[in-house]
Amino acid sequence: MKYQNEIAAYIDAHTEEMIEDIFTLCRINSERMPAEEGKPYGPGPAEALDTALKMAESYGFITRNYDNYVGTVDLNDQAKQLDILAHLDVVPAGEGWQITEPFSPILKDGKLYGRGTSDDKGPAVAALYALRCVKELGLPVSKNVRLILGCDEECGSSDIAHYYKIEKEAPMTFSPDADFPLTNIEKGRLPGQFDAEFAASSALPRLVSVDAGIKVNVVPGKAFAVVEGLDPAEMEKVAADVTAETGVQFLLEACESGDAAENVSAESAGDSTAPGVKAASAGTASGEKTATVGAAPRVKITAVGEGAHAASPQTGNNALTGLLTYLTRLPLAPCPQMTAVANLLSLMPHGDVNGKAMGIDLKDDISGELTLAFSMLKVTDRRLEGMFDTRCPVCATVENMLNVAKKNLAAKGITLHNDSFNPPHHVDENSHFVQTLLAVYEAHTGLKGECQSMGGGTYVHHLENGVAFGASMPGTDNRMHGADERAVLYDLVTSAKIFAQAIVELCE
Repeated sequence: MKYQNEIAAYIDAHTEEMIEDIFTLCRINSERMPAEEGKPYGPGPAEALDTALKMAESYGFITRNYDNYVGTVDLNDQAKQLDILAHLDVVPAGEGWQITEPFSPILKDGKLYGRGTSDDKGPAVAALYALRCVKELGLPVSKNVRLILGCDEECGSSDIAHYYKIEKEAPMTFSPDADFPLTNIEKGRLPGQFDAEFAASSALPRLVSVDAGIKVNVVPGKAFAVVEGLDPAEMEKVAADVTAETGVQFLLEACESGDAAENVSAESAGDSTAPGVKAASAGTASGEKTATVGAAPRVKITAVGEGAHAASPQTGNNALTGLLTYLTRLPLAPCPQMTAVANLLSLMPHGDVNGKAMGIDLKDDISGELTLAFSMLKVTDRRLEGMFDTRCPVCATVENMLNVAKKNLAAKGITLHNDSFNPPHHVDENSHFVQTLLAVYEAHTGLKGECQSMGGGTYVHHLENGVAFGASMPGTDNRMHGADERAVLYDLVTSAKIFAQAIVELCE
């Protein structure tokens, strides 16, 4: 490809500068904070945006700040051709960091460690250096490239919605916020919200409460319940059987009746996917005091599975569906509440991550299978309410997915409140835009360029001609959103070369 050697040499010569610019941004805690006047996402994101725009201005670029929602960096003043969408906000630091502190980035063993190094400050700076490369080498382009730097990607992308109320999208857009080679399909999404009501029952033994889930897009690694009036020895036996069947383990503890529901709710607010959480075996400590209501002991149940992102529920082991499996196997007294719980479980049974039992197990050749994660549930004596997260293939429609789910839930006495869903996003893999990006990727890596789909979503989901392109090589584990987040230096350097080449090829 034209200028490939010159591009590679430039980026190699400026790698140390690129690393320091990435570190400058990564030293800023830019997680979303309470809004202040003129700072819709708080001081951290605003500081990161101001720093990035000043950095770009120092390299001679035209910049603009859109009310601290987003900032832009223009290569020239020609007609729009290509937008590159990156973001400067980060998820909270979290716990468990060992290599370095979250906002003290370092380079170690060929990897950049720190919050934002891979998501998405590192890729944003790689894109900035691609623009620098084209500008400072004087490579011939006749149309504009705009780097758009957002501040709210992690919490809903209201920044980009604000921007596109003011500006029109370019004819072509890519976001360096995923993996190479290229993602041209982002599945649709239905965060299903449901509830059911029923008559209370005082018959023993009974289910007092269920509380599970921390976010709709997280497969719960822990789930909690309280039951009353059961023999602990019988509970242990059933627990062992369900553990053997599901892999979900159960901790049984006697609890005070007045505090049971509150304890369950408080503990379920914890991080069910935190590293190092280990399941406890079923059983109660000998000699524990057992609280009673009359003569009915209460037992708190903690189900422990393995958390996962809702876009890939098959990689976890859902503690919630494991808990419901356990509860429906216990000899609880028949009542409307347990009928509702059993009905709910029949539609989202343990291990069904494709919506088969709900009748929505759709799939197609280009985007794969629908996935479903049952992620949140609260049950009391009179009501249940919860959510599931469905990632839908290109073939999904309101008629064959949403309406079917609503009908099948209603048949079991459960109301699904959604009337619409976020549709899938698909850009033609045979388009000039996509094929050019794939060819550039192949030229700079020697790897096969091909399209892929994903269950998650990026900034480009609602753009007509937008794809995710980089900035991690296939198979790279960046520990994104986790402790010791990292970016491989080779990946970022190669990404900058690829992005610069793409600019030349698409904007000549």
